[in-house]
Amino acid sequence: MRIFLAGDAVTGTGPANVTRYYIENLPDGTLFQKRRSRIMRVPEIVIKTFRSDVVVYSGYSKQNILGLRLAKLLNKPSAYLMHGCVEHENAINLVPDETMNSVERKTLELADLIIAVSKSFEDWLKENYPMHSGKIVHVSNGVDLSLSKDATCERDPHMILSVGGGMPRKMIKYICLAVKKLREEYDPDLFLCVMGDKGADSSEIDSYDLVDDRGIVSFEESRRLYEKASVFVQNSCFETFGLAPVEALMCGCSVLCSRHVGALEMITELSDADVIERYDDPDEIAEKIKRLLTEPNGKRLISYINGESCSWKVRSETLTQVLSQLVLKR
Repeated sequence: MRIFLAGDAVTGTGPANVTRYYIENLPDGTLFQKRRSRIMRVPEIVIKTFRSDVVVYSGYSKQNILGLRLAKLLNKPSAYLMHGCVEHENAINLVPDETMNSVERKTLELADLIIAVSKSFEDWLKENYPMHSGKIVHVSNGVDLSLSKDATCERDPHMILSVGGGMPRKMIKYICLAVKKLREEYDPDLFLCVMGDKGADSSEIDSYDLVDDRGIVSFEESRRLYEKASVFVQNSCFETFGLAPVEALMCGCSVLCSRHVGALEMITELSDADVIERYDDPDEIAEKIKRLLTEPNGKRLISYINGESCSWKVRSETLTQVLSQLVLKR
């Protein structure tokens, strides 16, 4: 079986990083999309669809419509690796876009199989898109624990870190309130470092003098920040997986996540102190940040991840098996 995997693998976004990990781990002979020019993508998609037994489109893109229609024309089974829900996330982020919604809906309709990146996201999709529930499965994202660093490296004891910029979905404004409370009651030197693009919440977030807004940073810079921070907080109200908390853990940082972060599935044992139950409650967030400042959890959480079963090699084998079943059904 020859797979053709199409999708961005170079921009450094979460979906692009996942695609890159699959490129590195899928079987020899797998075809990948290499052309970035819109003009050159079309002949590449046509040629590689002809040469493949099954096609997979990773992440939202308008090219998915062309590729999936071509697959149907050539009677090639197809799958959509779905990293997030554009329609739902754009609504939360206060940037609704009916054109993007239409592309996503058509992608879901055309794909023979929809692969969610976590079990919780699979369940959510089945509930919210019941017309497609019969063709929705999941293959959870992986982790490479061989890249993890010693949690005892030198850290800034006053630095709290989060990622998502001004996206309302990340609920960073409530982390701001939590850090403000801790500055008043616990440590006046605490500050919140924020990575990510501007969004609807940016003005409110930047109004706090406790915020160090770094904007969009490189992969290398993000790792330096993970290695420097004392606590990383992912407070999303909707997070299908979330590579950022995994990357923070790999860099030895303590991690605090909302209950809605899909990546929590790979950690076999969590305490109440590791999870935010109410993402809009700054008092709860403040209490749990304070505890992690004195009782780091990075080393403990890493120990509760099965590095072998959660590895990208194993995830790639699982994806290959799922695609093999799709081909056999033809």
